[in-house]
Amino acid sequence: MKTLAINPRSKRPCHLADMAGAHSAELPHADACDTLAAPGAVMGAGRALRPSERRQVARRNPSEDRLSLPEGVVDEPWGMLPRSWHFLVAAIPVAVIFNVLLTGGLPPLDAGVCFTCAFAVIGLLPCARRIETKPGGTGVRSMLLALTVFVPLLLFGMGAVAWAHSGRLEMYQAVAMLVSLSAIAGAHLRRQAGFIVGGQIALWLPALGLVSWPFGLTLLGLGAAAVVIATREQHKLDYKEEQVRQARERAQTRARDILADYEDTGQGWFWETDRRSQLTYISAPVAHLLGYTPETLVGQPLSALFNLDGAPDGERTLMFHLSARSAFQELAVKAAIAGEERWWSVSGRPIHDEFDNFVGFRGSGTDLTEKRRSQEDASRLANYDSLTGLANRFQMSQTLEKILAAPQEMNRCCAVMLLDLDRFKHVNDTRGHPVGDILLRQVAQRLERTVGKTGRVGRLGGDEFQVIVPNRIDRSRIGHLAKDIIHSLSQPYLIDGANVVIGASIGIALSPDDGSTSEELIRNVDLALYAAKDAGRGRHHFYAEDLHAAAQVRAEVERELRAAIAQGHLQLFYQPYVSTASERIAGFEALLRWNHPKHGWIAPDKFVGVAEDSGLIAQIGEWALRTARRDLAKWPDDVRCAVNVSPLQFANRELPTIVTNAIAQAGIHPSRLELEITESVFLNDDEGTDAMFAALKRIGVRLALDDFGTGYSSLGYLKKAPFDKIKIDQSFVRGATEPGSRNAAIIASITSLAHALGMDTTAEGVETLDELDLVRTHGCSHVQGFIYEHALDAPAATERLRTGLVAVARGPRSARAPRQTMLRKVVLDHHGQIYNGTIRNISSTGALVEGLWNVPVGTIFQIQVSDQHAVTATTRWCVGDRLGLEFAAPLTRGSSGRIEAVQDNAVAIRRPLKKAS
Repeated sequence: MKTLAINPRSKRPCHLADMAGAHSAELPHADACDTLAAPGAVMGAGRALRPSERRQVARRNPSEDRLSLPEGVVDEPWGMLPRSWHFLVAAIPVAVIFNVLLTGGLPPLDAGVCFTCAFAVIGLLPCARRIETKPGGTGVRSMLLALTVFVPLLLFGMGAVAWAHSGRLEMYQAVAMLVSLSAIAGAHLRRQAGFIVGGQIALWLPALGLVSWPFGLTLLGLGAAAVVIATREQHKLDYKEEQVRQARERAQTRARDILADYEDTGQGWFWETDRRSQLTYISAPVAHLLGYTPETLVGQPLSALFNLDGAPDGERTLMFHLSARSAFQELAVKAAIAGEERWWSVSGRPIHDEFDNFVGFRGSGTDLTEKRRSQEDASRLANYDSLTGLANRFQMSQTLEKILAAPQEMNRCCAVMLLDLDRFKHVNDTRGHPVGDILLRQVAQRLERTVGKTGRVGRLGGDEFQVIVPNRIDRSRIGHLAKDIIHSLSQPYLIDGANVVIGASIGIALSPDDGSTSEELIRNVDLALYAAKDAGRGRHHFYAEDLHAAAQVRAEVERELRAAIAQGHLQLFYQPYVSTASERIAGFEALLRWNHPKHGWIAPDKFVGVAEDSGLIAQIGEWALRTARRDLAKWPDDVRCAVNVSPLQFANRELPTIVTNAIAQAGIHPSRLELEITESVFLNDDEGTDAMFAALKRIGVRLALDDFGTGYSSLGYLKKAPFDKIKIDQSFVRGATEPGSRNAAIIASITSLAHALGMDTTAEGVETLDELDLVRTHGCSHVQGFIYEHALDAPAATERLRTGLVAVARGPRSARAPRQTMLRKVVLDHHGQIYNGTIRNISSTGALVEGLWNVPVGTIFQIQVSDQHAVTATTRWCVGDRLGLEFAAPLTRGSSGRIEAVQDNAVAIRRPLKKAS
């Protein structure tokens, strides 16, 4: 639907709006319509109306907005009376005066009276029209019709006939006068068929006196019938025209309201320019948003609506289309709004006149701000970590791929650092996830400050971060950066008024030395991180080939472990624990061993970690439970058996059923079975954990907390978990008798706590008489260790019980210095002869080295244990390729209890291995 407005000067219509859609509005051009009454503003009224005022004005008088009439033209409602009467009034005296001049004499008195009355009655037409607009019946309208139309013409006809009868006027002159006035009356009464016919009858009725009465009456009847027919047809035509006019007005009002409502909702707006790209129309809402009125913006360049600083691609494209006079769709432009970033999507098309001349542009716009923000948020979520704001795993992967795909080989060099936070899980589990989130954000900030512009920092997930340093950088510089990161992240964090201390371990891989693809680098840096953790955490480690070999060994262990489970190569050994009060065996702890076909007996610490990572631990645990209850059924009723339960087993909802079936099949009392659980089962402390404890206690088995004090919030667990025993980890027992050790105080605290809670205590790893005396003095109820017995297989344990339950402590009075297990390549120098060896364990006074054969006792070596430390050692024994060395001076231990000399990076192996003679 198109709406028209009339230009006062050109007197021709111009299109205001094409309501085919919100993005194709046809608005008036300045050259086509100089006066514009546009949606959103009433021009020329002194101010811009509010949206509600615009709609009220539009509905009250539709002709004032889109359908404007020329100035001075009144749009009057349709009525029965003629609208134009000026020339009809003037025609009567002119006709009389003309005939007076023609005849040279005045009309007779009766004719003059008729002419005067006719003139006077026609002069009452304005008053009759005002009466017609007021409510009234058909009688009133008929009287007005007779008074203002038929009566004047009848009087004029009577005057003309009387004048002709007097003989002063020729008949042909009278007829000519009647014909002339008839023509004038018909012209003024156009489109009024009833008026025309009725008026003609009234005008010519007096002339019937000139003919016979029968013929005159016949003519009068025919004329009356013609009046009725013409009037009815005219009324039908007028009614149809009125319906069309009202429908047109309703359509105009609807289009106007729809367009105004669309603009007012802020969903879109419209604009138009002339051929010079200057605005001729702009929607009021967007003008007000820019801080102007529509009248102010009219005449301004279209580019004034946009912020052209920097000229983004969209705005350059817009200016190109305007200059090229080509259509464009949904171009993103930035609005010129001070202090606010708002984006619009603009569409437009060129407009041409009927002669195909370019006259400007018309178009529309929509607000793009929220959509762009949503897109930016989606992009940020896809490329950045929502918690820390760092690049996420995907973005870091893209960065690494971009570096490795550089056109020039020299630009493909980079260093990848993988960080894992030490003790973060402890903080997250004890202080809650909100504190953990705060801690991660602070870690991210410190990482960015430390790395700076050297590289890019990202968070891969959880407490794992990654740093990518582009270009080739010396290992020493990367090592210094890693140390700076570890030092920065190890400083205390202030969270909720409390200090939180964590650490960091870092693995490092370099490109292209350690891999030329992202897959190789990520795999190798993972291996380096595992090596850093295995070396004691809080340090960094570069990737080396032997790490890859260790990973392959781990995979081989998993494969062989699966075969061992299927072929029955696993076996349980039982180590007794003794009551300190009676020195009698109270029970056994089931210990898992693997009898490898090639390597012999393998300790659990060599394969349990692999079993947990691969998910085999659940199968192994169920087997151990069935085997232990079968052996327990052969022992005396006052002997118990303790079986370790892994966190994965504990999380299995079927565990109570498995335990119940095992007890029922063995026919033993439930209290003889003791399940040892580590604190790691509380990492996911929820209702499921409490429910599992309750289910196991309903069965009647005993529960023991294993490795107490080495995990997390032990006191909190004791408060809620129904344990029957606490096992003191051997790390507190070893070294407890040494001067200055605090382990004895810790043991005393644990035993006092357990006694207050009604729990037993078992001290693990007791190997000397001094340690036995200490734990007995501090009130431990049970002791487990080599001081009484080594672990026995099932037949040996059964045979041991046949000899009685009495246990006798046998062992040295004091212990040697604590040993630190490790796998470190070292260089041994004997009078300039260089040998390569491997340290398997080390203490402050000596070390176990393998790799040298047949070394005589007393041989002195200079050992390079790290890049910065060398020690002198004497051979005390040698068996096969292993030898025991005693240091000339004891090595110092750090605050963590580890030997400081081996905390630095290992030395490189410089020569092939040689055998000592």
